[in-house]
Amino acid sequence: MTLSRFVFLFVLISFSASAQKDYKLWLQYNKITNPEIVSEYKSSLKSIISFGNSETLKIATKELETGILSILDQKPEIKKEIEGENNLIIGSQFSLNSDLQKALQSDFEKINNEGFIIKSIALKNKKQLIITGKNDVAVLYGVFSFLRLMQTNKSLKDLNIADSPKTNIRILNHWDNLDRTVERGYAGFSLWNWQKLPDFIDQRYIDYARANASIGINGTVLTNVNANALILTPQYLEKVEALANVFRPYGIKVYLTARFSAPIEIGNLKTADPKDPEVMNWWKNKATEIYKRIPDFGGFLVKANSEGQPGPQNYGRDHVDGANMLADAVAPFGGVIMWRAFVYSEHDANDRAKQAYAEFQPYDGKFKENVIVQVKNGAIDFQPREPFHPLFGAMPKTPLMMEFQITQEYLGFSTHLVFLPKLFQEVLASDTYQKGKGSTVAKVVDGSLYNNKITGIAGVANIGNDLNWTGHPFAQANWYGFGRLAWNPYLDAEVIADEWLRSTFSNDENFIKPVKKMMMESREAVVNYMTPLGLHHIMDTGHHYGPGPWVSNLSRPEWNPVYYHKADKNGIGFDRSKTGTNATAQYAPEVEKLFDNLETCPEKDLLWFHHVSWDYKLKNGQTLWNGLALKYQEGVNQVAAMQDVWNKTGKYIDSERFHEVQMLLEIQYKEAKWWRDACLLYFQQYSGKELPLGVEKPTQTLDYFKSLKFPFAPGNG
Repeated sequence: MTLSRFVFLFVLISFSASAQKDYKLWLQYNKITNPEIVSEYKSSLKSIISFGNSETLKIATKELETGILSILDQKPEIKKEIEGENNLIIGSQFSLNSDLQKALQSDFEKINNEGFIIKSIALKNKKQLIITGKNDVAVLYGVFSFLRLMQTNKSLKDLNIADSPKTNIRILNHWDNLDRTVERGYAGFSLWNWQKLPDFIDQRYIDYARANASIGINGTVLTNVNANALILTPQYLEKVEALANVFRPYGIKVYLTARFSAPIEIGNLKTADPKDPEVMNWWKNKATEIYKRIPDFGGFLVKANSEGQPGPQNYGRDHVDGANMLADAVAPFGGVIMWRAFVYSEHDANDRAKQAYAEFQPYDGKFKENVIVQVKNGAIDFQPREPFHPLFGAMPKTPLMMEFQITQEYLGFSTHLVFLPKLFQEVLASDTYQKGKGSTVAKVVDGSLYNNKITGIAGVANIGNDLNWTGHPFAQANWYGFGRLAWNPYLDAEVIADEWLRSTFSNDENFIKPVKKMMMESREAVVNYMTPLGLHHIMDTGHHYGPGPWVSNLSRPEWNPVYYHKADKNGIGFDRSKTGTNATAQYAPEVEKLFDNLETCPEKDLLWFHHVSWDYKLKNGQTLWNGLALKYQEGVNQVAAMQDVWNKTGKYIDSERFHEVQMLLEIQYKEAKWWRDACLLYFQQYSGKELPLGVEKPTQTLDYFKSLKFPFAPGNG
């Protein structure tokens, strides 16, 4: 073999090993080196006994075999009967033998249908470890939770865990198009190869299902909310059926986006009026056709009368008419309609932040019981920071599901390291005060505030066909963290970061401690170098890549960044107080009072709710102008600090992922400076003030930044 061929082969093998690590996500199952933990695990996990023979139980057993073998370098014996002690027993409630059912009777009362039990028990005076639940998918959730304990090196002694998901629908929204482009996707093309389906089942479909099941995600919307009616034709439903068959053993239901005009486009009707009997019948027949193929089909997600999408308003009807018509079509099969509340109109002169509330709140209590209204976390559009959406808590008779964006449309795409569970937690912990203090958004979402029958959390997926799934190794943490918070909206983001780091990289505290701190601060860094003190939607338009606070020439006012920051010689910010658009009145009185008063409004939301003088004194004594400039600089400094932290981690992880993140952080640092310089130069025209000490002076002109064009920025679908 020539030297060049040897080098090529060595590089190829190294790359394959690296890609395999990236591809495995948080299911690395790295071998444990701590001798005490190894000894404990080996003595506790000598054999696996599986009660049941379903496809799901086979998957659960195989997962345990794979995980234990990889973590301990010890293959567990698979038994059919309980012999001796220190067996790991798995099986659903009614597949267990009578002794086990009796021993766990009180535990089963603590869990719901998707919950699991992991418990150390004495059976006939012999120690056993059991993973169970009320059905096989619940057992699978328990198996993944158990393997997470092992991955994070937790003790398996005296386990007594009973854990249930707090929401019913825990779902990914894929904004994937039938041509495999992904709207707001930054990790390659769509996973779904429609051309090869239904006959070619890519291994990635199975690995996708496995990854989702490991964090308790139980649904997937395969298609973009900007919907294509073709997905509802027999040609494509056959392909959807093939995916549903792959996902079913992992507890994942398939959902589709319904284009409201489908009866016209693929049904040869002259109208899509939801009150038209022919239209109602068409949708009922379509639902019957789908459920005949896919008995556990979840239902439809609908974006109607928003950003050019057709809807009931095209026919003089309202959202209730549209949602309830579709709800009737899927109700006989147990299906759900998720109706998005993301609406705003160029014909509505109202503040865009007020429009969804104004349009939907009057419909409270009018939707059918299998309709859940899907509301974005904030009233504008997935910004680095927004106050919680005023609809949360304001519709007590209507189930509301949260919509988070996992893909980083407004947060630097997949080149910036941003740990989004910190953002998600901030929103979920926000107090709506709708039923007094403690009426958090999480309690609205999990149904506990108003006793809603159906509950849910949706995440706009950041997954593509890149080798590492998400484009940035750390963007995997946002998929993982979304799943964990969908299961339990009260989890702490720091706990999630700790789990993910240990499962994905290393259990070495010298790595965990600084990198976890870096992750926890990363979201605030992005807010600082992009939109500090409540600024919002000042990204360049269309692709939303980079700063564009100067953009003012688009046809609709609310598409222009100048609409949102309103900078002038007197100050900056959008007045949503009583003296402005009065958007604060959409919140409960306690929250309204907090936001409406310039002195009590949290500074992180200041410019969201108030137009503030450049000379206004912030709480730290700085003027608004100086404080704004220093925030931009702080964001840049924070990214530099992230680089310093990461540069010291090379000895703890594989070199491939180390260098990959290192390069991405360099991009993030350059772009943070770009944001700082472009925004401050632009706003300086209005403030007329010098940059304060401590803020680096730009090396380019404002005209230079304005001249930058990005016609092929990714994610436009």
